[in-house]
Order: sequence, then structure tokens, then C-alpha cells
Amino acid sequence: MNKDFYEKNPKFYVAVDCIIFGYIDDRLKVLLQKRDFEPFSGELSVEGGFVQEGENIDDAALRVLYERTGIKDVYINQVGTFGKVDRDPVDRVISTAYSCLIDIHLCDSEIVERHHGMWVDVDNLPPLHFGHDEMVRQALLQLQTSIGRKPIGFHLLPPLFTLTQLQKLYEAVLGEKIDKRNFRKRISEMSFIEKTNQIDKEHSKRGAVYYKYNEELYKLINKFRL
Repeated sequence: MNKDFYEKNPKFYVAVDCIIFGYIDDRLKVLLQKRDFEPFSGELSVEGGFVQEGENIDDAALRVLYERTGIKDVYINQVGTFGKVDRDPVDRVISTAYSCLIDIHLCDSEIVERHHGMWVDVDNLPPLHFGHDEMVRQALLQLQTSIGRKPIGFHLLPPLFTLTQLQKLYEAVLGEKIDKRNFRKRISEMSFIEKTNQIDKEHSKRGAVYYKYNEELYKLINKFRL
């Protein structure tokens, strides 16, 4: 093996940045960290970290997610790789960004607080360093494009939800109002969204019916789709 080819080339740090989306109070949120270290100590950034020796890059993203939220089973999807020479003022760092969708209610609040995390409205984010602004923009665009084609929005909801809650989630993600009649007609055509016999007595005066997402049925349907 000719190691000279590798050794004569520069070496860089490799990182992962996780754009962690959550949904609560009819608002789409992003989990940000108030940095207690340089550079930019005291300012906010998305959650991230360096890829460790012998660690696959996807595993690094899942590790960061677990360390910052306490959740292991998380939906993630690569957004892109960001490698501008000056994106990190300390050294050359090339980072792969991930879009992550979680149910906020499953987060370990003590872990989030310990890492100085806070949930911020996606449409009210402060200026971010390290190219994180662009990462969030691309992750949001990816989410907006995908949510109409794949049922990924259910990762942001609790296991049981009303149709009103589901519609408000879509409106929060897309940033626009949706016609109620057309939305419910479309949902009624999706057999993997199942009506339950449980009623929401806490948030609905009339007692709205709870629904649930059947992921196994969705996978089965798509397995045989041409």
C-alpha cells in the first residue's frame, strides 16, 4: 500500500451538526445550544460534535442526538455537507448536517438543560455561526418538500393525535394555512392513518377522536406499490 498518497495531503476535522426539529404549542421548533465554550461563547448554535475514531458518521449523529435529548430511536436524514474554508474560526472543519425529527415530549428535560439547550421557533431564530443558518434553511426546505410525499411528520407527534393537531402540524411546517375540507379528504384516503376508539377530552370541547399512524401498514403498502 502506498501511504505517501495519503500522507502528503492535508487532514481536516470531521463533524456532524444536528438540526433537531420538534413541535409543540402549534409551533415548529429547533433545539439550539447556548455555548459555554469558545468560539462564540454565550451565543446559540445547533447541536453538534466531532466524529470520533472508529465511528461511522451516521452513528456520530445518533450519538449527539442521544447525548443532547436522551432519545435513541430518532428519525434522521442527511441534509448535506458544509465545508467552507472559514466556517469555523479555530480550524478547518468539514461538517455533515442532519435533519432530525423528534417528539419533544420524549426529551429528557434534565439532559437538555444540562447542555444549555432551548427550543426556539423556526421562524424566529437568531443569527447563527458556523454556517448553521444555511444548514437550518436547507433542513427546513427538505422537511417542507418531503412532508407532502412521505409520512415523516408523525415523528414530531405523540402516538395519538387528532386530525386538527395533524393539520396544524402541517401548517406549522409549510408556513401556510391549509383548507380543512381538502386536508381531511386527503387524510381519509390514507389507510395507514387509523381511527381509534379514544377521545381527546382535554383539548377538544366536542371530544375529538384520536388517530394513530400505522408505520408497518405504510411500509407494506409501499412494498407492493409499482
